Amino acid sequence: MSAQAAPTPTTDPTLKSPIVRVEDLVKHFPAGGGLLGRNVVHAVDGVSLAIQAGETLGLVGESGCGKSTLGRVVVRLLPATSGHVYFKDTDLTKVRGEKLRRTRQEIQMIFQDPYASLNPRMTVGDIVAEPLRNFGVAKGRKAEKRVQEVMRVVGLNPNFVNRYPHEFSGGQRQRIGIARALVLNPTFIVADEPVSALDVSIQAQIVNLMEDLQEKFQLTFL
Repeated sequence: MSAQAAPTPTTDPTLKSPIVRVEDLVKHFPAGGGLLGRNVVHAVDGVSLAIQAGETLGLVGESGCGKSTLGRVVVRLLPATSGHVYFKDTDLTKVRGEKLRRTRQEIQMIFQDPYASLNPRMTVGDIVAEPLRNFGVAKGRKAEKRVQEVMRVVGLNPNFVNRYPHEFSGGQRQRIGIARALVLNPTFIVADEPVSALDVSIQAQIVNLMEDLQEKFQLTFL
């Protein structure tokens, strides 16, 4: 993914600062071969963008152009080679430790493949509750209640918490992934082609669900 023009600065005092800003972001991967084995794959090269709170920004490009890599760098699943990612004016490429941990509670990701992104050995309830445990937000009955709540929100029967991913269709699995992303009440979600692995008949349902969730919870999507 190559460089994009940065948003034009504005002096309109009524406009708020973007909730997410990406400035000249670069991500290279080492590749074998070449002189002294120093070849690199230019996955993301100098990308800049800005997203206002409550907006959806879509990235368009052919398969393999770096869209997924960009999303993973933005949420800090991958380190940036250079450049900056600002979330609420905090540079995510610089923060560490507890501050990064607190910030990550507001940033979640919905993955492209609903079959590969869910642990087949975990129940649906454990999958959705995992972020609550990881961040120490809730446990026990409080966590169970929150899991049931978000399952209802995404259109799943909360009585399914003890079932396993293989018992669900692709569309239902993606709803589980969305529930997992919602359970911490994030403000910003990176959705990595969340319908591309689904049947065409199901894609519109997931898109409509995400639009409804955005309106209900004032979410920002990339």
